[in-house]
Amino acid sequence: MTKDTFLDNAGPNTRLAHIGYNPRDYHGFVNPPVVHASTVLFPDCSAMERREQKYTYGTRGTTTTDALCDALNELEGSAGTVLVPSGLAAISIPFLAYLSAGDHALIVDSVYEPCRHFCNTMLTRLGVEVEYYDPEIGAGIESLIRPNTKLVHTEAPGSNTMEMQDIRAISDAAHRHDCVVTMDNTWATPLYFRPLDFGADVSIHATTKYPSGHSDIVMGSVSANAKHWSALLAAHGAMGICGAPDDSYQILRGLRTMGVRLDHHQKSALAIAQWLESRDDVAKVLHPALPSFPGHEIWKRDFKGASGVFSFVLKVDEQAQFKARSHAFLDARKIFGLGYSWGGYESLAVPVNLTDRTIRKAPGEGPVIRLQIGLEDVADLKRDLEAGFAAAAAAK
Repeated sequence: MTKDTFLDNAGPNTRLAHIGYNPRDYHGFVNPPVVHASTVLFPDCSAMERREQKYTYGTRGTTTTDALCDALNELEGSAGTVLVPSGLAAISIPFLAYLSAGDHALIVDSVYEPCRHFCNTMLTRLGVEVEYYDPEIGAGIESLIRPNTKLVHTEAPGSNTMEMQDIRAISDAAHRHDCVVTMDNTWATPLYFRPLDFGADVSIHATTKYPSGHSDIVMGSVSANAKHWSALLAAHGAMGICGAPDDSYQILRGLRTMGVRLDHHQKSALAIAQWLESRDDVAKVLHPALPSFPGHEIWKRDFKGASGVFSFVLKVDEQAQFKARSHAFLDARKIFGLGYSWGGYESLAVPVNLTDRTIRKAPGEGPVIRLQIGLEDVADLKRDLEAGFAAAAAAK
């Protein structure tokens, strides 16, 4: 029985433990070798001219980066994957691959803020018209599609405020007009949602987050279906942007435990979210797995699970106190770190700035605080949050 055969009907954790590399390919060692390379030698001029070998130069991949790409293709169900140095690069490369001057792009209004900055600066300077749309528009997005619309970008749940999107409905509408559909799927990972199975053409990840899992690697990946793979690969090569072999090795190692970690993140985050929802000093909890959340039915229908990131609205009566109460809450914490990113083993909390939104404005009940629930014990995290609520209540 071959390795591929025994994985055909295997569960997610079994697959994560074995995909991407076959020990029999390298003397039985269970982890792939880390190949550092720039120059790759050819046997003769004819082979060099025709590029008659798998590896030609370090930017075009090594056995180490290929091991990670193969694993991600298995998880995504994609025709190909490219690695890039960050999650933002994973967004910008496909945008540059599929958009040209004079094109129109539809970008969800709840998008990751650095993506919005890239669109409003680089894309517009290159002659691409950018329009933001309501994340809950669903099939209604067809009314926004123009003859020159070439790309629809989605992100579910939405950054910071967690709005859900009907990816199948949006993809079906976009494809009727031959638009490429991209999705930032960092929150769910392909374990809990596979964008290509729901009609998206390109799945984007900040592998910095859950695939890494240890807050020590910055990297991104982009996986495409067969129709859009060649254009993505060409843009990736033209830009000369690639993932490093050491980082690829670390991400592949992180993948082995991602399922176990995500399960813990999910359970702890939901326990904290339910506890927060019961508190009088919380106006609302923004977590798709809560039945009270507006996008819960879409999450329940399409997703297999939830990760450890969600937000809540601190109840504050006067808008003039939003900042002071938010800062008091966050400055009181000891276990939660005050820092960007998420997906690592440690819990994090940050104030959310929604002033960049054009359609989905900030809630009026109070400041939004985003939590990343790490691998700590729930009781300890609750105590840390309790101190924050006490400090916020005492703030002037």
